[in-house]
Amino acid sequence: MRPARRRYRPRALVEFTTPSPPAQGFNALYGLEILESSEESVRAQVAVRDEIKQPMGLVHGGIYASIAEAITSMATAVAVIPAGGMAMGLSNQTSFLRPISEGTVHAQATRVHRGRTTWVWDVEFTDDAGKRCAMTRMTIAVRPLPLAQKPPG
Repeated sequence: MRPARRRYRPRALVEFTTPSPPAQGFNALYGLEILESSEESVRAQVAVRDEIKQPMGLVHGGIYASIAEAITSMATAVAVIPAGGMAMGLSNQTSFLRPISEGTVHAQATRVHRGRTTWVWDVEFTDDAGKRCAMTRMTIAVRPLPLAQKPPG
């Protein structure tokens, strides 16, 4: 007999319906702070500390990819949840240009495509001096929410 499949259940929808929700779960572990958010752009930052550095003392590349996916998924979700949709990362391509070892990682995401089933974002990462350190092209999948999870209205 096959074990019962676990049904995917998104976290409470209310946490995504404010423009700048507080970091929770994994995002809180690395210190994500959303500064501004809309359907077209997002600004966020992460303070550099030892826990997010790789062995060479530089911010770990996974932090950049995580920031990009978190902020673009959140901004897309805020727009599509009221219409019965959900958003999740589909593709994350991050290029590293220069390292950051102290200060703050600044992220600016700009939506470049809004389709029915995908949204595409460009995310630019800078250091405290405003120098570009990494870039991400993020594709977000937009899918219908399971019927039981649709917001009232």
